[in-house]
Amino acid sequence: MVSRRLIRIKAFKVLYAAESSQNASLAWAEKELLHSLDKTLDLYYFFLNVVPSLTRVARERVDIAHSKYLPTQEDLEVSSKFADNALSPILESTPEFQKICKRGGLSWAEHDVFVKRLYASVAESDYFKAYMASECRSLAEDCELFKNIFAEEFEDNELLEDLLEEKSAHWIDDVGYVLNVIISDLDRIARNGRMVFHDVFLKDDDKDFALQLIRTSLTRYDDYIGRVRDNAPNWDPERIVTVDAALVAMGLAEAAGCPTIPIKATINEYVEISKYYSTPQSHVFVNGLLDVIIKNMVASGEIVKEGRGLFEGTTAKTN
Repeated sequence: MVSRRLIRIKAFKVLYAAESSQNASLAWAEKELLHSLDKTLDLYYFFLNVVPSLTRVARERVDIAHSKYLPTQEDLEVSSKFADNALSPILESTPEFQKICKRGGLSWAEHDVFVKRLYASVAESDYFKAYMASECRSLAEDCELFKNIFAEEFEDNELLEDLLEEKSAHWIDDVGYVLNVIISDLDRIARNGRMVFHDVFLKDDDKDFALQLIRTSLTRYDDYIGRVRDNAPNWDPERIVTVDAALVAMGLAEAAGCPTIPIKATINEYVEISKYYSTPQSHVFVNGLLDVIIKNMVASGEIVKEGRGLFEGTTAKTN
């Protein structure tokens, strides 16, 4: 489920929180990181569980229109196409999915107002009107509709952001990544007619990577920050953005503790993260310090890479 970049982001946030508190233990940091990664998978199932909720709202609208004592022709012509979509029954009839949602409290029942507003927004969209106007009825078309719903309605949705912040402090930065996974999985569901289930980690060694990253970053943090001071003589320790310090420390921890990851890849990752989580010029600082310090650590034998090409191109792009 979670990518290496998402692991880095979550590890960086745990490191930042640990250093800000100045009394967090390594055991706490490891537990918090794994919990944060587990919550990404919860968000995936929570988002998917909106499908039956939206479908129920649509069914209610159709039933109300058709059951009026004196229905108008317009009422009688209200289409049940969306209410009868083929995706919702797949989710509702999959015991494992229902069990996951119930166990994790991943229900939209308490967010009825949001779901109704979401349906109203969807109903006004051009993609929904085109879907309803089509005579085709298929799982593939229904999945395509929900791909549009997730892509168009869930990104940059302030109401959704408020809802997610109330439910979990770990979710707000996962939205874009989780939506991309869901959109990809809807194509698989359209082809196979079955739910897609994920483990937290994409690869067997990703959990080890996550724990190695937080352990090395936290236990050697003071040493790494000392290296930053030594290599930035004009740097005022009181003025550096704490986020940048955490990113440089984590980049050094990865370069030193992960012998199979190319140095260029490591620097590029932390430069990219700095663009989203720090100041506009932070990527220049992070890039420069990582490049210089890593080169020194390679020369001293503190960083050893396995395989050819892992030392090449150590300077990341900063534009």
